[in-house]
Amino acid sequence: MTVQHDSSVYEEMQASEQFQELRRRYRSWAFPMTVAFLAWYLLYVVLSGFARGFMGTKLLGEINVALVFGVLQFVSTFLIAWAYSRHAAAKLDPLADELRAQVEEKTQ
Repeated sequence: MTVQHDSSVYEEMQASEQFQELRRRYRSWAFPMTVAFLAWYLLYVVLSGFARGFMGTKLLGEINVALVFGVLQFVSTFLIAWAYSRHAAAKLDPLADELRAQVEEKTQ
């Protein structure tokens, strides 16, 4: 059986200062990190297209700059995911848990 809740509970929660703080914390981390990663990715793409000589520079045996940059794309992706999980656990999850408890209390 599905329980219908009064939407005003959710609207009230969305308008609360705690929810706005949660959004601010999320956005203040996610947006700059997204911009930084996209800039890093676009640098890789642009260098691959327009700086072929540089990207083809051999560093060690047959390993060139392009290969190192490509691998670093994966490394940076995992580092960002790890950093986000730490940020979320420390800054977002405690506040989100409080908000969820408040909503559950009002909707029971």
